[in-house]
Amino acid sequence: MTCGLCGSGISAEEKYKQLKDGTTATYRYYGCSRAKDRYCKNQYLQEKDLTDQFIKLIDSVDLNEAGVKIKFEEELRRYNKFNLGVLGVQKKKTKHEDIDLKTYVKYILRDGTSQEKRELMGCFKSKIKITKKVVTISECR
Repeated sequence: MTCGLCGSGISAEEKYKQLKDGTTATYRYYGCSRAKDRYCKNQYLQEKDLTDQFIKLIDSVDLNEAGVKIKFEEELRRYNKFNLGVLGVQKKKTKHEDIDLKTYVKYILRDGTSQEKRELMGCFKSKIKITKKVVTISECR
């Protein structure tokens, strides 16, 4: 991901807020790293807003399908092993041909861990830019 104003990279920053009930809320923001323009005025974007925009645009993202399949098959092996080892379910194993990869990508963006999301983003071939809190996708050349 790059800044749509200056071309710098986008970095994540975590913020913590102490709540009245004693718990701590964690917020993750994405913004320009300001490596190319120290005074870049691009705004920060909350992770939830970034994810929501990605999910809407995912059908136009050019994916490295081989990389996504590898990640999906790892998850599928864990799922099948869990079904057998913990639940004792011995049904027909689910295969990756049964699932649309873009649906899997949307699932990871919505419910995956930060590490899963980062690994998945490595499978995007498209250029992703954030400009004034708006995510855009363009083809890599």
